[in-house]
Amino acid sequence: MNIKLQQQANMPDKQHVDKITNWIMLLPFPLKTAVIQQVPYGDILQARRKRLDNKTADKSPVKFDLPNKAGSHVSSTCIKSDISTFNLLTLARKLVAVHHDYRAKELGIIVHGFNTKTAERMAEALLAAVLAADADMPKFKEKERTRAKLQKIYLYGINAVHGYKRTFAEAEGNALARCLSMLPPNMLTPADYLERIRQLAKENKWKLEFHDIKALQKKKAGAFLAVAQGSPTEDAGIARLIYTPNAKIIRKDKLVLVGKGICYDTGGTNLKPANSMFGMHEDMQGSAVAMGTLLALTKLKVNFPVECWMALAMNHIGPKSYKPNDVVTASDGTTIEVVHTDAEGRMVLADTLAMASKERPKLMIDYATLTGACVYCLGTAYSGIFTNREELLPTLIDAGRDSGERVWSFPLDEDYDKMLESDIADIKQCSRESGVDHILASRFLMRFVKNNVKWIHIDLSSSTRKGGLAHIPTNTTGFGIRYTLNLLLDKKILN
Repeated sequence: MNIKLQQQANMPDKQHVDKITNWIMLLPFPLKTAVIQQVPYGDILQARRKRLDNKTADKSPVKFDLPNKAGSHVSSTCIKSDISTFNLLTLARKLVAVHHDYRAKELGIIVHGFNTKTAERMAEALLAAVLAADADMPKFKEKERTRAKLQKIYLYGINAVHGYKRTFAEAEGNALARCLSMLPPNMLTPADYLERIRQLAKENKWKLEFHDIKALQKKKAGAFLAVAQGSPTEDAGIARLIYTPNAKIIRKDKLVLVGKGICYDTGGTNLKPANSMFGMHEDMQGSAVAMGTLLALTKLKVNFPVECWMALAMNHIGPKSYKPNDVVTASDGTTIEVVHTDAEGRMVLADTLAMASKERPKLMIDYATLTGACVYCLGTAYSGIFTNREELLPTLIDAGRDSGERVWSFPLDEDYDKMLESDIADIKQCSRESGVDHILASRFLMRFVKNNVKWIHIDLSSSTRKGGLAHIPTNTTGFGIRYTLNLLLDKKILN
Protein backbone atom coordinates (compact mmCIF):
# COMPACT_ATOMS: atom_id res chain seq x y z
CA MET A 1 0.00 0.00 0.00
CA ASN A 2 1.48 3.29 -1.12
CA ILE A 3 -0.01 5.43 1.63
CA LYS A 4 2.30 7.59 3.72
CA LEU A 5 1.61 8.13 7.41
CA GLN A 6 2.74 11.26 9.21
CA GLN A 7 2.34 11.36 12.99
CA GLN A 8 2.44 14.25 15.43
CA ALA A 9 1.73 14.18 19.15
CA ASN A 10 0.50 17.79 19.20
CA MET A 11 -2.69 19.18 17.68
CA PRO A 12 -2.54 20.72 14.18
CA ASP A 13 -2.93 24.46 13.78
CA LYS A 14 -5.91 25.90 11.92
CA GLN A 15 -3.76 26.73 8.90
CA HIS A 16 -2.98 23.05 8.38
CA VAL A 17 -6.54 21.97 9.07
CA ASP A 18 -7.72 24.33 6.34
CA LYS A 19 -5.52 22.59 3.75
CA ILE A 20 -7.12 19.18 4.20
CA THR A 21 -10.65 18.51 3.01
CA ASN A 22 -11.42 15.46 5.15
CA TRP A 23 -11.00 14.92 8.88
CA ILE A 24 -11.88 12.29 11.47
CA MET A 25 -11.94 13.43 15.11
CA LEU A 26 -12.17 10.91 17.93
CA LEU A 27 -12.64 12.30 21.44
CA PRO A 28 -13.34 10.82 24.88
CA PHE A 29 -16.77 10.29 26.36
CA PRO A 30 -17.96 12.22 28.29
CA LEU A 31 -16.60 15.20 26.37
CA LYS A 32 -14.94 17.86 28.55
CA THR A 33 -14.58 21.53 27.75
CA ALA A 34 -10.81 21.41 28.34
CA VAL A 35 -10.44 18.78 25.61
CA ILE A 36 -12.61 20.70 23.15
CA GLN A 37 -10.60 23.89 23.61
CA GLN A 38 -7.38 22.13 22.54
CA VAL A 39 -8.80 20.89 19.24
CA PRO A 40 -8.79 23.14 16.13
CA TYR A 41 -12.24 24.58 15.51
CA GLY A 42 -13.17 23.60 19.04
CA ASP A 43 -15.90 26.20 18.98
CA ILE A 44 -17.64 24.20 16.25
CA LEU A 45 -17.35 21.07 18.36
CA GLN A 46 -18.60 23.02 21.37
CA ALA A 47 -21.70 23.97 19.42
CA ARG A 48 -22.30 20.30 18.69
CA ARG A 49 -21.33 19.13 22.16
CA LYS A 50 -24.78 17.84 23.06
CA ARG A 51 -24.96 15.79 19.87
CA LEU A 52 -21.44 14.45 20.39
CA ASP A 53 -22.15 13.55 24.01
CA ASN A 54 -25.03 11.38 22.81
CA LYS A 55 -22.98 9.64 20.11
CA THR A 56 -21.41 6.78 22.01
CA ALA A 57 -19.97 3.66 20.37
CA ASP A 58 -23.33 2.22 19.39
CA LYS A 59 -24.46 5.35 17.54
CA SER A 60 -23.65 6.88 14.15
CA PRO A 61 -20.95 9.59 13.92
CA VAL A 62 -21.72 13.28 13.86
CA LYS A 63 -21.03 14.79 10.42
CA PHE A 64 -20.42 18.47 9.67
CA ASP A 65 -18.38 20.84 7.48
CA LEU A 66 -15.94 23.40 8.80
CA PRO A 67 -16.39 27.07 7.88
CA ASN A 68 -13.06 27.28 6.05
CA LYS A 69 -12.11 27.74 2.40
CA ALA A 70 -11.76 23.99 1.91
CA GLY A 71 -15.16 23.33 3.44
CA SER A 72 -13.47 20.48 5.29
CA HIS A 73 -15.74 17.50 5.89
CA VAL A 74 -15.59 16.12 9.43
CA SER A 75 -16.84 12.93 11.02
CA SER A 76 -16.56 12.83 14.78
CA THR A 77 -17.77 11.03 17.86
CA CYS A 78 -17.01 10.54 21.52
CA ILE A 79 -16.00 7.18 22.84
CA LYS A 80 -15.39 5.39 26.13
CA SER A 81 -11.86 4.13 26.73
CA ASP A 82 -13.00 0.62 27.62
CA ILE A 83 -14.92 0.02 24.39
CA SER A 84 -14.45 -3.51 23.03
CA THR A 85 -12.16 -3.93 20.05
CA PHE A 86 -14.98 -5.17 17.84
CA ASN A 87 -17.17 -2.16 18.66
CA LEU A 88 -14.20 0.18 18.23
CA LEU A 89 -13.44 -1.21 14.78
CA THR A 90 -17.11 -1.05 13.83
CA LEU A 91 -17.28 2.59 14.87
CA ALA A 92 -14.06 3.28 12.95
CA ARG A 93 -15.67 1.83 9.80
CA LYS A 94 -18.64 4.19 10.24
CA LEU A 95 -16.38 7.21 10.75
CA VAL A 96 -14.40 6.35 7.61
CA ALA A 97 -17.50 5.62 5.51
CA VAL A 98 -18.56 9.27 5.78
CA HIS A 99 -15.60 10.20 3.59
CA HIS A 100 -15.96 7.54 0.92
CA ASP A 101 -17.65 9.67 -1.74
CA TYR A 102 -15.25 12.58 -1.35
CA ARG A 103 -12.35 10.52 -2.70
CA ALA A 104 -9.74 12.65 -0.96
CA LYS A 105 -6.00 12.19 -1.53
CA GLU A 106 -5.21 13.30 2.02
CA LEU A 107 -6.97 12.51 5.29
CA GLY A 108 -6.47 14.04 8.72
CA ILE A 109 -7.12 12.09 11.92
CA ILE A 110 -7.24 13.64 15.40
CA VAL A 111 -7.27 11.39 18.46
CA HIS A 112 -7.27 13.55 21.56
CA GLY A 113 -8.04 13.41 25.27
CA PHE A 114 -6.93 9.82 25.94
CA ASN A 115 -3.87 8.43 27.70
CA THR A 116 -1.05 7.25 25.42
CA LYS A 117 -1.93 3.55 25.42
CA THR A 118 -5.60 4.20 24.73
CA ALA A 119 -4.81 6.77 22.05
CA GLU A 120 -2.61 4.26 20.23
CA ARG A 121 -5.42 1.72 20.32
CA MET A 122 -7.95 4.22 18.99
CA ALA A 123 -5.61 5.41 16.24
CA GLU A 124 -4.81 1.85 15.19
CA ALA A 125 -8.49 1.03 14.74
CA LEU A 126 -9.03 4.13 12.62
CA LEU A 127 -6.00 3.36 10.45
CA ALA A 128 -7.18 -0.23 9.99
CA ALA A 129 -10.58 1.03 8.83
CA VAL A 130 -9.08 3.64 6.50
CA LEU A 131 -6.77 1.09 4.86
CA ALA A 132 -9.55 -1.48 4.52
CA ALA A 133 -11.82 1.06 2.82
CA ASP A 134 -9.08 2.29 0.48
CA ALA A 135 -8.09 -1.17 -0.81
CA ASP A 136 -8.87 -1.87 -4.47
CA MET A 137 -11.45 -4.58 -5.02
CA PRO A 138 -12.50 -6.20 -8.35
CA LYS A 139 -15.01 -4.12 -10.31
CA PHE A 140 -16.14 -4.69 -13.88
CA LYS A 141 -18.73 -1.97 -14.46
CA GLU A 142 -18.19 -0.16 -17.75
CA LYS A 143 -18.90 3.25 -16.25
CA GLU A 144 -17.21 2.70 -12.91
CA ARG A 145 -15.68 5.96 -11.75
CA THR A 146 -11.93 6.00 -11.33
CA ARG A 147 -11.47 6.52 -7.63
CA ALA A 148 -8.77 8.90 -6.45
CA LYS A 149 -6.37 6.98 -4.26
CA LEU A 150 -5.58 8.07 -0.75
CA GLN A 151 -1.92 9.12 -0.66
CA LYS A 152 -1.28 10.48 2.82
CA ILE A 153 -2.70 10.21 6.32
CA TYR A 154 -1.94 12.87 8.95
CA LEU A 155 -2.34 11.46 12.45
CA TYR A 156 -2.47 13.94 15.32
CA GLY A 157 -2.51 13.24 19.04
CA ILE A 158 -0.17 10.27 19.01
CA ASN A 159 3.31 9.47 17.72
CA ALA A 160 3.77 5.72 17.95
CA VAL A 161 7.35 4.51 17.58
CA HIS A 162 6.31 1.39 15.66
CA GLY A 163 4.64 3.50 12.98
CA TYR A 164 1.74 1.03 12.79
CA LYS A 165 3.73 -1.28 10.52
CA ARG A 166 1.66 -4.23 11.66
CA THR A 167 -1.61 -2.46 10.82
CA PHE A 168 -0.34 -1.79 7.29
CA ALA A 169 0.85 -5.41 6.92
CA GLU A 170 -2.47 -6.80 8.14
CA ALA A 171 -4.35 -4.48 5.80
CA GLU A 172 -2.29 -5.60 2.82
CA GLY A 173 -2.86 -9.26 3.65
CA ASN A 174 -6.58 -8.69 4.16
CA ALA A 175 -6.88 -6.76 0.89
CA LEU A 176 -5.23 -9.65 -0.96
CA ALA A 177 -7.62 -12.16 0.60
CA ARG A 178 -10.71 -10.10 -0.20
CA CYS A 179 -9.58 -9.25 -3.73
CA LEU A 180 -8.93 -12.89 -4.64
CA SER A 181 -12.19 -14.03 -3.06
CA MET A 182 -14.26 -11.49 -4.99
CA LEU A 183 -12.91 -12.47 -8.40
CA PRO A 184 -15.56 -14.14 -10.60
CA PRO A 185 -15.13 -17.90 -10.98
CA ASN A 186 -14.29 -17.64 -14.69
CA MET A 187 -11.38 -15.37 -13.73
CA LEU A 188 -10.05 -17.50 -10.89
CA THR A 189 -9.92 -21.12 -11.97
CA PRO A 190 -7.27 -23.21 -10.23
CA ALA A 191 -4.96 -22.49 -13.19
CA ASP A 192 -5.58 -18.73 -12.92
CA TYR A 193 -5.09 -18.91 -9.16
CA LEU A 194 -1.77 -20.68 -9.58
CA GLU A 195 -0.52 -17.96 -11.93
CA ARG A 196 -1.36 -15.32 -9.34
CA ILE A 197 0.40 -17.37 -6.69
CA ARG A 198 3.49 -17.62 -8.90
CA GLN A 199 3.57 -13.84 -9.30
CA LEU A 200 3.18 -13.26 -5.57
CA ALA A 201 5.88 -15.82 -4.84
CA LYS A 202 8.24 -13.99 -7.17
CA GLU A 203 7.46 -10.59 -5.63
CA ASN A 204 7.88 -11.80 -2.06
CA LYS A 205 10.74 -14.28 -2.59
CA TRP A 206 8.70 -17.29 -1.54
CA LYS A 207 9.65 -20.73 -2.75
CA LEU A 208 6.76 -22.38 -4.61
CA GLU A 209 6.02 -26.06 -5.06
CA PHE A 210 2.92 -27.30 -6.86
CA HIS A 211 1.66 -30.85 -6.51
CA ASP A 212 -0.42 -31.34 -9.65
CA ILE A 213 -2.81 -34.18 -10.45
CA LYS A 214 -0.05 -36.55 -11.57
CA ALA A 215 2.00 -35.84 -8.46
CA LEU A 216 -1.02 -36.38 -6.23
CA GLN A 217 -1.79 -39.65 -8.00
CA LYS A 218 1.70 -40.84 -7.11
CA LYS A 219 1.08 -39.82 -3.51
CA LYS A 220 -2.23 -41.72 -3.64
CA ALA A 221 -4.09 -38.63 -2.44
CA GLY A 222 -7.46 -40.17 -3.21
CA ALA A 223 -9.54 -37.79 -1.07
CA PHE A 224 -8.34 -34.73 -2.98
CA LEU A 225 -8.48 -36.49 -6.34
CA ALA A 226 -12.08 -37.63 -5.77
CA VAL A 227 -13.17 -33.99 -5.76
CA ALA A 228 -10.90 -32.95 -8.63
CA GLN A 229 -11.94 -35.78 -10.96
CA GLY A 230 -15.20 -34.08 -11.87
CA SER A 231 -13.41 -31.13 -13.51
CA PRO A 232 -13.07 -31.12 -17.29
CA THR A 233 -9.62 -29.50 -16.90
CA GLU A 234 -6.86 -31.11 -14.88
CA ASP A 235 -5.67 -27.89 -13.27
CA ALA A 236 -6.29 -28.79 -9.62
CA GLY A 237 -3.47 -29.33 -7.18
CA ILE A 238 -1.90 -28.40 -3.87
CA ALA A 239 0.32 -25.31 -3.79
CA ARG A 240 3.01 -24.97 -1.14
CA LEU A 241 4.63 -21.59 -0.45
CA ILE A 242 7.70 -21.36 1.77
CA TYR A 243 8.89 -18.23 3.56
CA THR A 244 12.41 -18.40 4.97
CA PRO A 245 13.42 -15.62 7.38
CA ASN A 246 16.27 -13.34 6.43
CA ALA A 247 17.19 -12.52 10.00
CA LYS A 248 20.26 -12.75 12.21
CA ILE A 249 18.40 -14.90 14.72
CA ILE A 250 16.10 -17.45 13.09
CA ARG A 251 13.72 -19.48 15.21
CA LYS A 252 13.31 -23.09 14.19
CA ASP A 253 9.63 -23.17 15.17
CA LYS A 254 7.83 -23.64 11.88
CA LEU A 255 4.32 -22.35 11.29
CA VAL A 256 2.13 -24.01 8.67
CA LEU A 257 -0.97 -22.31 7.28
CA VAL A 258 -3.45 -24.43 5.31
CA GLY A 259 -6.37 -23.14 3.25
CA LYS A 260 -9.35 -24.58 1.42
CA GLY A 261 -9.21 -23.30 -2.17
CA ILE A 262 -12.37 -24.54 -3.88
CA CYS A 263 -12.62 -21.98 -6.68
CA TYR A 264 -16.23 -22.90 -7.35
CA ASP A 265 -18.51 -25.31 -5.54
CA THR A 266 -21.54 -26.60 -7.40
CA GLY A 267 -22.10 -29.24 -4.75
CA GLY A 268 -21.08 -31.91 -7.24
CA THR A 269 -23.44 -34.83 -7.74
CA ASN A 270 -25.44 -33.56 -4.75
CA LEU A 271 -26.08 -30.37 -6.70
CA LYS A 272 -26.79 -27.24 -4.68
CA PRO A 273 -30.07 -25.34 -5.18
CA ALA A 274 -29.74 -21.97 -6.94
CA ASN A 275 -29.73 -19.73 -3.87
CA SER A 276 -27.10 -21.85 -2.16
CA MET A 277 -24.89 -21.98 -5.24
CA PHE A 278 -24.76 -18.23 -5.78
CA GLY A 279 -21.56 -16.87 -4.26
CA MET A 280 -19.75 -20.20 -4.27
CA HIS A 281 -16.80 -18.62 -6.09
CA GLU A 282 -15.80 -17.46 -2.59
CA ASP A 283 -15.44 -21.03 -1.34
CA MET A 284 -11.70 -20.52 -1.80
CA GLN A 285 -11.53 -17.75 0.82
CA GLY A 286 -9.76 -20.02 3.31
CA SER A 287 -6.77 -20.35 0.97
CA ALA A 288 -6.79 -16.59 0.33
CA VAL A 289 -6.75 -15.91 4.07
CA ALA A 290 -3.86 -18.36 4.52
CA MET A 291 -1.86 -16.60 1.81
CA GLY A 292 -2.89 -13.16 3.08
CA THR A 293 -1.57 -14.15 6.51
CA LEU A 294 1.68 -15.30 4.91
CA LEU A 295 1.95 -11.97 3.11
CA ALA A 296 1.42 -10.00 6.33
CA LEU A 297 4.03 -12.07 8.18
CA THR A 298 6.45 -11.62 5.29
CA LYS A 299 5.97 -7.84 5.31
CA LEU A 300 6.76 -7.88 9.03
CA LYS A 301 9.86 -10.01 8.39
CA VAL A 302 9.09 -12.45 11.18
CA ASN A 303 12.05 -14.54 12.32
CA PHE A 304 10.37 -17.96 12.07
CA PRO A 305 9.74 -20.07 8.94
CA VAL A 306 6.23 -20.14 7.53
CA GLU A 307 4.65 -22.44 4.99
CA CYS A 308 1.32 -21.93 3.26
CA TRP A 309 -0.47 -24.95 1.74
CA MET A 310 -3.47 -24.30 -0.50
CA ALA A 311 -5.80 -26.97 -1.84
CA LEU A 312 -6.89 -25.63 -5.25
CA ALA A 313 -9.75 -27.35 -7.07
CA MET A 314 -13.27 -27.04 -8.46
CA ASN A 315 -16.20 -29.11 -7.24
CA HIS A 316 -17.84 -29.67 -10.61
CA ILE A 317 -20.75 -31.82 -11.68
CA GLY A 318 -20.13 -34.14 -14.61
CA PRO A 319 -19.92 -37.76 -15.76
CA LYS A 320 -16.68 -38.28 -13.84
CA SER A 321 -17.78 -36.58 -10.62
CA TYR A 322 -17.44 -38.56 -7.42
CA LYS A 323 -20.69 -39.70 -5.86
CA PRO A 324 -22.27 -40.91 -2.63
CA ASN A 325 -21.22 -44.43 -1.56
CA ASP A 326 -17.88 -44.20 -3.38
CA VAL A 327 -14.97 -45.40 -1.26
CA VAL A 328 -11.67 -43.59 -1.76
CA THR A 329 -8.29 -43.86 -0.08
CA ALA A 330 -6.46 -40.81 1.28
CA SER A 331 -2.68 -40.38 1.09
CA ASP A 332 -2.22 -41.72 4.63
CA GLY A 333 -4.07 -44.94 3.75
CA THR A 334 -7.38 -44.02 5.39
CA THR A 335 -10.40 -45.31 3.46
CA ILE A 336 -13.32 -42.88 3.26
CA GLU A 337 -16.94 -43.65 2.42
CA VAL A 338 -18.42 -40.71 0.51
CA VAL A 339 -21.77 -39.62 1.89
CA HIS A 340 -22.41 -36.19 0.37
CA THR A 341 -20.41 -34.65 -2.47
CA ASP A 342 -21.05 -31.13 -1.16
CA ALA A 343 -18.77 -31.95 1.76
CA GLU A 344 -15.82 -31.59 -0.61
CA GLY A 345 -13.83 -29.15 1.53
CA ARG A 346 -12.91 -31.73 4.14
CA MET A 347 -11.87 -34.10 1.35
CA VAL A 348 -9.32 -31.79 -0.24
CA LEU A 349 -8.11 -30.65 3.18
CA ALA A 350 -7.65 -34.25 4.40
CA ASP A 351 -4.76 -34.94 2.03
CA THR A 352 -3.41 -31.42 2.38
CA LEU A 353 -3.28 -31.66 6.18
CA ALA A 354 -1.72 -35.11 6.01
CA MET A 355 1.01 -33.89 3.66
CA ALA A 356 1.66 -30.64 5.54
CA SER A 357 1.81 -32.25 8.99
CA LYS A 358 4.54 -34.61 7.78
CA GLU A 359 6.78 -31.52 7.94
CA ARG A 360 6.32 -31.62 11.74
CA PRO A 361 5.58 -27.90 12.23
CA LYS A 362 5.33 -26.42 15.71
CA LEU A 363 1.83 -25.19 14.86
CA MET A 364 -0.61 -25.76 12.00
CA ILE A 365 -3.65 -23.53 11.38
CA ASP A 366 -6.20 -24.25 8.69
CA TYR A 367 -8.84 -21.86 7.34
CA ALA A 368 -11.94 -23.02 5.50
CA THR A 369 -15.43 -21.91 4.55
CA LEU A 370 -16.32 -25.41 5.60
CA THR A 371 -19.84 -25.88 6.94
CA GLY A 372 -23.28 -24.31 6.89
CA ALA A 373 -23.75 -25.76 10.37
CA CYS A 374 -21.26 -23.28 11.80
CA VAL A 375 -23.19 -20.40 10.23
CA TYR A 376 -26.43 -21.79 11.69
CA CYS A 377 -24.81 -21.90 15.15
CA LEU A 378 -22.96 -18.57 15.17
CA GLY A 379 -24.37 -16.48 12.37
CA THR A 380 -21.83 -14.44 10.42
CA ALA A 381 -20.43 -12.21 13.19
CA TYR A 382 -18.23 -14.96 14.66
CA SER A 383 -16.18 -17.82 13.22
CA GLY A 384 -15.89 -21.26 14.76
CA ILE A 385 -12.64 -22.41 16.37
CA PHE A 386 -11.46 -25.98 17.00
CA THR A 387 -8.19 -27.38 18.28
CA ASN A 388 -6.57 -30.62 19.34
CA ARG A 389 -5.12 -28.77 22.35
CA GLU A 390 -8.08 -28.04 24.64
CA GLU A 391 -5.90 -25.96 26.97
CA LEU A 392 -5.52 -23.37 24.18
CA LEU A 393 -9.23 -22.53 24.01
CA PRO A 394 -9.21 -19.57 26.45
CA THR A 395 -6.28 -18.05 24.55
CA LEU A 396 -7.98 -18.60 21.20
CA ILE A 397 -11.15 -16.87 22.36
CA ASP A 398 -9.19 -14.00 23.96
CA ALA A 399 -7.35 -13.44 20.67
CA GLY A 400 -10.72 -12.98 19.00
CA ARG A 401 -11.83 -10.41 21.53
CA ASP A 402 -8.52 -8.55 21.42
CA SER A 403 -8.23 -8.49 17.63
CA GLY A 404 -11.89 -7.74 16.94
CA GLU A 405 -12.16 -10.87 14.76
CA ARG A 406 -14.22 -12.90 17.17
CA VAL A 407 -14.31 -16.69 17.41
CA TRP A 408 -16.17 -19.23 19.51
CA SER A 409 -15.18 -22.78 20.34
CA PHE A 410 -16.98 -26.09 19.97
CA PRO A 411 -16.33 -29.51 21.54
CA LEU A 412 -14.24 -32.15 19.82
CA ASP A 413 -14.91 -35.16 22.05
CA GLU A 414 -14.22 -38.65 20.71
CA ASP A 415 -17.81 -39.86 21.08
CA TYR A 416 -18.77 -37.71 18.07
CA ASP A 417 -16.87 -40.26 15.97
CA LYS A 418 -19.80 -42.64 16.42
CA MET A 419 -21.64 -40.61 13.80
CA LEU A 420 -18.78 -41.11 11.32
CA GLU A 421 -18.54 -44.88 11.62
CA SER A 422 -18.80 -46.71 8.30
CA ASP A 423 -19.73 -50.31 7.62
CA ILE A 424 -17.29 -50.64 4.73
CA ALA A 425 -14.56 -48.01 5.22
CA ASP A 426 -12.39 -46.59 7.99
CA ILE A 427 -14.53 -43.48 8.25
CA LYS A 428 -17.50 -41.72 6.71
CA GLN A 429 -16.92 -38.40 5.04
CA CYS A 430 -19.85 -36.91 7.00
CA SER A 431 -23.15 -37.93 8.55
CA ARG A 432 -26.62 -37.80 7.02
CA GLU A 433 -27.89 -36.61 10.41
CA SER A 434 -28.05 -32.84 10.76
CA GLY A 435 -27.06 -30.40 13.46
CA VAL A 436 -23.39 -30.89 14.30
CA ASP A 437 -21.68 -31.10 10.92
CA HIS A 438 -19.14 -28.42 11.94
CA ILE A 439 -18.02 -30.68 14.79
CA LEU A 440 -18.01 -33.82 12.66
CA ALA A 441 -16.04 -32.07 9.94
CA SER A 442 -13.45 -31.07 12.52
CA ARG A 443 -13.25 -34.60 13.92
CA PHE A 444 -12.79 -35.82 10.35
CA LEU A 445 -9.98 -33.34 9.65
CA MET A 446 -8.23 -34.03 12.94
CA ARG A 447 -7.74 -37.64 11.86
CA PHE A 448 -5.38 -36.40 9.13
CA VAL A 449 -3.22 -34.22 11.39
CA LYS A 450 -0.15 -36.40 11.86
CA ASN A 451 2.77 -36.49 14.29
CA ASN A 452 0.79 -34.96 17.16
CA VAL A 453 1.15 -31.53 15.57
CA LYS A 454 -0.53 -28.68 17.45
CA TRP A 455 -3.51 -27.83 15.24
CA ILE A 456 -6.13 -25.09 15.04
CA HIS A 457 -9.06 -25.21 12.64
CA ILE A 458 -11.09 -22.08 11.82
CA ASP A 459 -14.50 -22.62 10.23
CA LEU A 460 -14.99 -19.24 8.53
CA SER A 461 -18.67 -18.63 9.16
CA SER A 462 -17.89 -14.88 9.13
CA SER A 463 -16.09 -14.90 5.78
CA THR A 464 -19.11 -13.13 4.29
CA ARG A 465 -21.34 -10.68 6.12
CA LYS A 466 -23.76 -8.26 4.50
CA GLY A 467 -22.61 -4.68 5.08
CA GLY A 468 -19.17 -5.70 6.31
CA LEU A 469 -17.77 -6.73 9.67
CA ALA A 470 -15.80 -4.72 12.24
CA HIS A 471 -13.49 -2.41 10.24
CA ILE A 472 -14.07 -4.17 6.88
CA PRO A 473 -16.61 -2.35 4.68
CA THR A 474 -17.21 -5.09 2.08
CA ASN A 475 -19.47 -8.15 2.32
CA THR A 476 -16.38 -10.29 1.80
CA THR A 477 -14.44 -9.88 5.03
CA GLY A 478 -11.10 -11.69 4.66
CA PHE A 479 -11.60 -12.76 8.29
CA GLY A 480 -8.66 -14.44 10.00
CA ILE A 481 -5.51 -12.47 9.21
CA ARG A 482 -5.79 -9.91 11.99
CA TYR A 483 -6.84 -12.74 14.32
CA THR A 484 -3.86 -14.92 13.45
CA LEU A 485 -1.34 -12.13 13.90
CA ASN A 486 -2.76 -11.49 17.35
CA LEU A 487 -2.33 -15.18 18.17
CA LEU A 488 1.26 -15.23 16.93
CA LEU A 489 2.60 -11.82 17.91
CA ASP A 490 0.57 -10.93 21.01
CA LYS A 491 -0.43 -14.28 22.46
CA LYS A 492 2.84 -15.84 21.22
CA ILE A 493 1.09 -19.15 20.61
CA LEU A 494 4.03 -20.44 18.58
CA ASN A 495 6.24 -20.48 21.70
